[in-house]
Amino acid sequence: MEHKFLPRVLRHLNLKETWVIFFILGIIMMNFPFIHIFDNPIPIFGMPPLFIYLIIGWLLSIGIIYLFVKAISLDEEGNGENR
Repeated sequence: MEHKFLPRVLRHLNLKETWVIFFILGIIMMNFPFIHIFDNPIPIFGMPPLFIYLIIGWLLSIGIIYLFVKAISLDEEGNGENR
């Protein structure tokens, strides 16, 4: 069974609007309201919530960037075959 979900998602990630939306979302997530919410002295799993928030955000950013790069490489492969 061929998975058609991932190529469809990657095709949508190649749109310029998606890049802009994720960039703006990243800026919003690293500004006052969210940083203030997680700046809490009560530890979660023995670590400050702000530290956990930043680490999870960093890992999600890496995952999203990976998907963007994968979408670009699939687009370049598709364009190369049509020439």
